[in-house]
Amino acid sequence: MTDSVTGLLLRNGRIVDGLGNQPFSGSVLVEAGRISRVLTADEVVDLPGSVHCVDVDGMTIMPGLIDSHCHISFDEPSSNDELFFHRREGLAAIIAARNVQRLLRAGVTGFMDPDSLGEIGIDLRDAVEAGIIHGPRMSVGGNALLTSVGGTAGRLLPDEGRRGYGKIVAGRDEIVAEVRRQVKNGVDWIKVHVTGLAPRMRCQGELQVWSYDELRLVADTAHELGIPVTGHCRGASSIRDAARAGFDLILHATYMGDDALEAVIEAGVPIVPTFAFQANLADYGEEVGASPSLQALFKSEISASAVMLKRAFDAGVKLLCGTESGFSITPYGEWHYRELEVFVKDIGLTSLEAIKAATSDNAIALQLEGETGAIEKGRLADIIVVDGDPVADVTVLGEPGKIKYVYIGGVAQPTDPITPARGDPPGWRVSHYGNRILNYDLVRRNRK
Repeated sequence: MTDSVTGLLLRNGRIVDGLGNQPFSGSVLVEAGRISRVLTADEVVDLPGSVHCVDVDGMTIMPGLIDSHCHISFDEPSSNDELFFHRREGLAAIIAARNVQRLLRAGVTGFMDPDSLGEIGIDLRDAVEAGIIHGPRMSVGGNALLTSVGGTAGRLLPDEGRRGYGKIVAGRDEIVAEVRRQVKNGVDWIKVHVTGLAPRMRCQGELQVWSYDELRLVADTAHELGIPVTGHCRGASSIRDAARAGFDLILHATYMGDDALEAVIEAGVPIVPTFAFQANLADYGEEVGASPSLQALFKSEISASAVMLKRAFDAGVKLLCGTESGFSITPYGEWHYRELEVFVKDIGLTSLEAIKAATSDNAIALQLEGETGAIEKGRLADIIVVDGDPVADVTVLGEPGKIKYVYIGGVAQPTDPITPARGDPPGWRVSHYGNRILNYDLVRRNRK
C-alpha cells in the first residue's frame, strides 16, 4: 500500500481545471489530501522540506476521470445468460476487487455503480473507503428495481424475487419495502429499470414498464430517506415520466421527444447518455462477430438521440460521462475515455466541455459535487497527470502508457501493470460449440 505524503507539488504542467476554463501553465500544491494552491507559471511558493515535488514539464495536470455508469461486479459478460447464470456472488466480489485496479490505471479516480450482482457494490465501496484495497471513490446502488416485464434481459428474469442485479417488485408495499431495505443496507442510489425489452415491441427504443405513479412512489420513498434515484430510460415517455416523478439522474435518455425534453429541462435532471457501449459495437462490432444489423441499430440510436441531447445541454441540462464498463464490449480500464470522444464527435461538445462532463460535473454521480472533479483550491486532490494534451484530442486519455500519475486525496496510486495475468474460474464464461449451425450443406461446401 502506498504511503500518504504530507505535501505534494506537481509543477511545470499544463493545467486543465475541469471547470471548462482554458488551460494554463502552472503547478498544483496538495496538502492534507486537498488542493491548497493552484499556481500560475510565474508564481513562486516557499515549500517545507517534507513536500514531495514531481516535475511534470510538458504534461497535463487535470482532475481524475469519473465514470458515472460502470458495473464493477459484472466482469465483462458477453451475454445476459452469462451474467445471470454464470456468476457466483462471492467470487464476483473477489474479482471486482481486482478489476478496480484496472480503473485506477486508466485514470479513473471515481465511479458510480448503479446496480450490482447481489449487493457487491456496497461491500466493495466500504472496503475501498476502509483502505483494505486500492480503488477509486465509489457511489453505489443495490439491486435494480424491475417490474415483472423485466429489463433488458427479458425472459431470463423471473416474475418475482431476485436474480443477478435485479429485484422484481409489484405493488406499493413491495416497492416501498425494497427501497427501505436497500437504504438500510447502505446504498447511495436507488436504480429503476424504467424501460425494458419485450417480444413484438412496437415502440421506438424500449418499452416503458413502470407507471408514472409507481415511479413517483419510488422517488418519494427514497427522498424521504435522503437517497437519490436514477433510472434506465430508453424511450420518450419513460424519460418524461422519470423527470416529472422527481428522478435525480437519468441513464441513456435516448429517443427523447419534445415533451420529454421539456420535462428534463424543467426538472434540470442530469443525463448520462452512456453511448460508449453503442459506439464500440457500431464501430468495432465486426471484430467480435456482431451482426451488421445490430451494429446499424446501435449506430442509429446515437444519431437519433444526439440532436435532442445537444438541445438539452444547450438549455443547461448537464450531460455526464458514463461508459457501461463491465461488459465484454466495454472491458474495464480500456474505454473510460470513450464517452468524451462520443460527446465531441457525435453530440457536438467541445473537448473542454467533454472534460468538464467527465470531471467536475460528474462529481454529481459520486454525490461529491463541489468536493472533487476540479483543479481548484479546496477540492479533494483527485488528480491525474497525462503525457499529452486532452484538450487537443480527448482520445489521448485512452492511449496506453499516457496516464503517468494517479492521485486520490493526494495519495499516489499504483500505475504499474497488474501481474500476473488472470484466468477465468470454472464455469465463469458461457461455453460455445461454435458460432454457426453445423448443417449438412455447410459440411458439403467445406469438403469441396
